[in-house]
Amino acid sequence: HNAVIKTVDKELAFASEIGFNSIRVFLSYHVWKYQHDGFLDRFDNFLAVADKHNISVMPVLGNDCLIPKGLYKMPEFGPQPFDLGYHGGHAKSCHDHQTEQGYSLLDEPSEALKHYEMVEEIVKKHANDKRIIMWDLFNEPGNSLRREKSVPHVIKYFEAARSLNPSQPLTAGVWCYDEKGVPNDAAQLKAAELSDIITWHHYGDWISTITIIDKLKEMYDRPLINTEWLHRIQHNDLKMIFPLFYLEKIGSYNWGFITGKTQTNLPWQNLWYLYETGQAKSLDFRLWQHDLFHQNYKPYDPEEIDIIKYFARMSKEKYERNKGLTDS
Repeated sequence: HNAVIKTVDKELAFASEIGFNSIRVFLSYHVWKYQHDGFLDRFDNFLAVADKHNISVMPVLGNDCLIPKGLYKMPEFGPQPFDLGYHGGHAKSCHDHQTEQGYSLLDEPSEALKHYEMVEEIVKKHANDKRIIMWDLFNEPGNSLRREKSVPHVIKYFEAARSLNPSQPLTAGVWCYDEKGVPNDAAQLKAAELSDIITWHHYGDWISTITIIDKLKEMYDRPLINTEWLHRIQHNDLKMIFPLFYLEKIGSYNWGFITGKTQTNLPWQNLWYLYETGQAKSLDFRLWQHDLFHQNYKPYDPEEIDIIKYFARMSKEKYERNKGLTDS
């Protein structure tokens, strides 16, 4: 743990230097269940390190990016194996199996109750914790062909968190849209309905991003924050998208920071499938998919980092000016 927290400290210091002021982090149900007390202590240490660098945290508590039941294995504690050359660090990932429904422990009634218990405990413990900016209760509800199957769980997650009256907003992001930019499928629509702030994911190009922003503004009279973006292979390019978010006053959490064993700079496996079947008409495999830095902290593209610094500085200056006007 000490070695991990030192790395976290170093990387968050680096993130703060270039303008990051918040991060999104997935919390593991398995670690909470089987290493309960240690998990809670480590999470608190993580929050303390982030706060030291003036970085708030958005915890993610549920997740529908899943593999089919036939491929599912209970996680094991200890050193984690990974496959070289595969996005996410595993040859079998949720991005490869969109013809078979993903399996969740939420499908088991006793495990579902424990999941809800985890939400209640963690939200209660940090309900007034200023280090947490908001609760992302469920990642991509309805993904992995789960659709309506996830609706009851989305509702229960929100009920569990809302019952504790946290000071932070609750949200769960929309992530799949029709050609007009309208979110579809019941689970994500229910999530948006229950959310205090509309969070959304999109890895498509500039035009499709603008289309979705326009539709979300029309549908929901609530602030917008993009909690997953940056996919250079699909032309979701930082040099175009980040300034757009600044102009539209949309908060953003790109996927990836420093490339590592999860290898999220590499393409999803289903993109290779599209290429191999002749369907990859406009994908640019020369580029990194996600991530901003090499493991030696050198930028993948120095111009991208300059853009982040520039608009982060502009945002901070605008915030301080507006705050001064409000205070006066």
